Amino acid sequence: MTKPMPTSLSDSEMAAVMDAAAPIDRRARDAFLRDVFAELAKHEVMGPGIIGRVVRDIQRRHLAPRTGHNAVGKWD
Repeated sequence: MTKPMPTSLSDSEMAAVMDAAAPIDRRARDAFLRDVFAELAKHEVMGPGIIGRVVRDIQRRHLAPRTGHNAVGKWD
């Protein structure tokens, strides 16, 4: 098995990834970032659209569900 090439992001792209990591529990951020960069490494061409979609999809998997009295949605 070959090792994936390191993913190189611009400063603004890296800032977008780190902004997306902010709402994730700090204990889960490393796993989130590993998943993001593993998925980005699969793409030959990098751009804001691909980065946005990858970050969005992986962020949804890593965000903890809301619990407690505010767990009800606006329309529930």
